[in-house]
Amino acid sequence: MAIKKGIKVIAENRKAFHDYFIEEKFEAGIVLSGTEVKSLRAGKVNLKDSYVQVKEGEIFLVGVHISPYEQGNRFNLDPMRTRKLLMHKGEIIRLFSIVKQDGLTIVPTKCYFKDGKVKFEIGLARGKKNFDKRDSAAEKTAKRDIDRAMKSQKNSAQY
Repeated sequence: MAIKKGIKVIAENRKAFHDYFIEEKFEAGIVLSGTEVKSLRAGKVNLKDSYVQVKEGEIFLVGVHISPYEQGNRFNLDPMRTRKLLMHKGEIIRLFSIVKQDGLTIVPTKCYFKDGKVKFEIGLARGKKNFDKRDSAAEKTAKRDIDRAMKSQKNSAQY
């Protein structure tokens, strides 16, 4: 079987963008079993309420739910288990120092296949306050209204 080139997004963590300001993004590989990869190919992953933890110079993904593969009988693992992420040592040390110094957190923002391998996009995140969330919602609504008005104006000009 040929390895497919390019990027195929499996899941996005929209809640992370709602709850946090994502300041910087990184790409990380992940250690998975075979049935977990098959389940990811089927798109059965949930990134909501998950985060990344740094322990003893390694980083781990906590709270990601990868549903058990239906044809995977005894080889299925716990869907909520902690999974190890793969990054360069220098990047891990840099992330850890930023998190400790600035009080940021690390959250997964996207899960995707890149050239046949599962990758996670993780982001350095600063928490939003409630008024920030309201401001973001107001900006989205205003932008949507402007786009709608422009589209209707463009359509009426054509006739």
